[in-house]
Amino acid sequence: MTFVPPPGYQPVYNPRIPYLGPIRGGLREGMSISILGSIPKDISRFHINLRCSESESGDIALHFNPRFDGWDKVVFNAFKDGSWESEEKIRRMPFTEGHAFETLIGISAEGYEVKVNGKEFHTFKHRLPVQQVRAIQVEGDVSIQSIIVIGPGGFPGSNLPVGVVPFSTIIPGGMHPKKTFIIRGQVPFGADRFAINFVASRSGNMILHLNPRLRKGEVVRNSLIGGDWGKEERQLSTNPFREGCPSAAETRSSRCL
Repeated sequence: MTFVPPPGYQPVYNPRIPYLGPIRGGLREGMSISILGSIPKDISRFHINLRCSESESGDIALHFNPRFDGWDKVVFNAFKDGSWESEEKIRRMPFTEGHAFETLIGISAEGYEVKVNGKEFHTFKHRLPVQQVRAIQVEGDVSIQSIIVIGPGGFPGSNLPVGVVPFSTIIPGGMHPKKTFIIRGQVPFGADRFAINFVASRSGNMILHLNPRLRKGEVVRNSLIGGDWGKEERQLSTNPFREGCPSAAETRSSRCL
């Protein structure tokens, strides 16, 4: 899925943990929050809070707290008027040590509908008005790749269809500086390679060829101009694509193509 977030919905990439940042415009029914990250092998616990102020004090509308303590569980709660309320303990662990994850928090009339890696996990009913939420906080043993607030009805600014691979479409308005594309999907087990190509429609030149090769553990970048391939780029500190894991590839234009 490809989108360009409008003002107020700009993604946060690779935040330093602990993280506390505002949710511009707040939350309301029909919105959701996508969090991509990874769990270290020596994890103890981490938590995600939806806070009612942009500070580390005040009410918390949602406290989402996976605990790896020998009795693996996920604790949900709310903090109101200076006190924690009654806990909801889910004695299942949707996260795996040493693996990437995607958590989606959807806001419904009933509560916060939490999904992990595409599977429904738990709905925490509202204890505070969702309109009071002003910030998101992440702390503990976790690494976060991105935090994205999604507007009502799906990804904000998106008017492109979700396609079956192989997929191609026209980019409305073309490319321009700082335009960002996020292509989200999951790499199936047993995958060998796939490619994402940005093509100039008039010339047929391939401006960007992004080619993750899973079995070799590398991501090839190149361009095809006038029928000739350029010099490949293969060097990466880490390979961000792994079989069986959700992935989000970001492509940002720094100059006009």
